[in-house]
Amino acid sequence: MRFPPLKALRSFEAAARHLSFSKAAEELFVTPAAVSHQVKALEDWLGVILFKRLNRAVILTNEGQNYVMGVRNGLEIIGAATEKIMLQDASGALHVDTLPSFAARWLLPRLSRFREAHPDIDVRLSASDHLTDFNREDVDVVIRYGHGHYPGLRVNKLLTEELMFPVCSPNLLEGKHPLRHPNDLKYHTLLHDDMRIDWQAWLAMAGVTGVDPKKGPSFNDSSMLLTAAMEGQGVALGRSTLAADDLMAGRLVQPFNIQPMQADHAYYIVSPEEAADRPRIAAFREWIMEEASVNSGRFKSRIEQA
Repeated sequence: MRFPPLKALRSFEAAARHLSFSKAAEELFVTPAAVSHQVKALEDWLGVILFKRLNRAVILTNEGQNYVMGVRNGLEIIGAATEKIMLQDASGALHVDTLPSFAARWLLPRLSRFREAHPDIDVRLSASDHLTDFNREDVDVVIRYGHGHYPGLRVNKLLTEELMFPVCSPNLLEGKHPLRHPNDLKYHTLLHDDMRIDWQAWLAMAGVTGVDPKKGPSFNDSSMLLTAAMEGQGVALGRSTLAADDLMAGRLVQPFNIQPMQADHAYYIVSPEEAADRPRIAAFREWIMEEASVNSGRFKSRIEQA
């Protein structure tokens, strides 16, 4: 089955409806000469004359009258099918994969706002820390923590992890050995994530001696680490993104007024380049980047006021 060019069919249908190349050109946002060229190309392709050209008008030939109804019906069917598939892509399920700690501490508390803004999109959230193979896994979007080097994918920086600082339960500011100075850490338990080197670096930066940076329980998930700190089990090194909500709510406090240690990683939202502009993915990316912008601004203001 042979099909003429779609652009030529659209030009012909518009010209036939208006009986004017000029009005068709206005509708299609092209020049009358472009419409005339497309109609002539269609006539050459078909081997028939579709319009009689008069001095200031055009009229359909018998062949043109017979042809235009089929073309119009076909374009309407294509348009309806296109709209249907685009509406489907703008709704339905969106599979988002992210780190367990980021899901628990940052994304989940905000996800209801996305549902309110986009009730037709059902987010399926999974948590993992492995590199996603978009060709093999049923995942639309991932959020990862690193340097942002993901070749061949659409990558947008979401949140810069600028700060790292001790955090603890407010209860540790009181009692027999209240936390008032970094040297008071020798009376308290250090809580670690898998990167135990962080405490060593922070203690050195703060000039603290007499504290073993390797002692204390460790957790392979930052959300568990912060939960342990909130329960008063010790002092953790909090990262600006994951600790922000708990600090602003008062569940955690910063016991020392010391300049935070800089971190060089960030959170990135990543999706396949060829799918990045699909309505569901674009809507989620736009929403989460706006949330990140608001979150970052509020937390920086709080740090400046501390």
